[in-house]
Amino acid sequence: MINQIKTVMLLGLLTALLLWVGQLVGGASGLTAAFVIVLLMNFIMYWFSDKIVLAMYRAKPAHKNSELYALVKETSKEAGLPMPKVYMIPSNNPNAFATGRNPKNSAVACTDGILNLLSKEELKGVIAHELSHIKNRDTLITTIAATIAGVIAYVAAMARWAAIFGGFGGRDRDDNNIISLLVLAVLTPLIATIIQLAISRQREYIADATAAKITKKPVHLADALIKIEQGIKLHPMAMGSEATSSLFIANPFRGAGLLNLFSTHPPIKERVARLKAMKIQ
Repeated sequence: MINQIKTVMLLGLLTALLLWVGQLVGGASGLTAAFVIVLLMNFIMYWFSDKIVLAMYRAKPAHKNSELYALVKETSKEAGLPMPKVYMIPSNNPNAFATGRNPKNSAVACTDGILNLLSKEELKGVIAHELSHIKNRDTLITTIAATIAGVIAYVAAMARWAAIFGGFGGRDRDDNNIISLLVLAVLTPLIATIIQLAISRQREYIADATAAKITKKPVHLADALIKIEQGIKLHPMAMGSEATSSLFIANPFRGAGLLNLFSTHPPIKERVARLKAMKIQ
């Protein structure tokens, strides 16, 4: 519940930042145009991102007689979700992700690496985590956050061009105008990105907690995360794009050590501690 509240607060803060940007711009028309453009881009991504990301990682449908397919079927039933499509990714990087715009149009993908690394119980914890993202409608939440942050970034780019050519909105080039432009062009998109990434981290905590409730064995997911973190260091992802890192259960491109504000995932150590502290009835 606390993490859900934090997500709502962060979305509210991001929205407030957008409204402040609109006031700073001084005209609704430019902001509206930016909003429409970015909303259209995110609408397209919302509907087609699953196909794009699965193709990016050369994912192939898992065989219906495979252990992975059976485990996803079992876990989705326990989670009260429709059976998602199941995919395999040809990579030694131990990882998994969920995608799809809603529970009826969803998919879970696992790498060869994660199947070779984890026990059946640990893999079930990972699958439960990914199904939790579907159950909690995280695709929709992250799309909303991306839309707002995208509008702010778009307007900031306009502000940078305005600074080059002498002002914004036809106002005189005074000191206040220059300061406003600098804040809008440089600081605002940075703040929006930090908030967007914070939302992503909160959704990971929520997915961990939901997975623990589904399997009733939080320690299995905790053990899986420890193994995954070590496995990623040995086998970082060699394909795809870092722009998709938030989809995975752990960042597949780099290990720990990032400044937390700019990380798509919470520290594994913190996630493990929270899971091991959970008491499931």
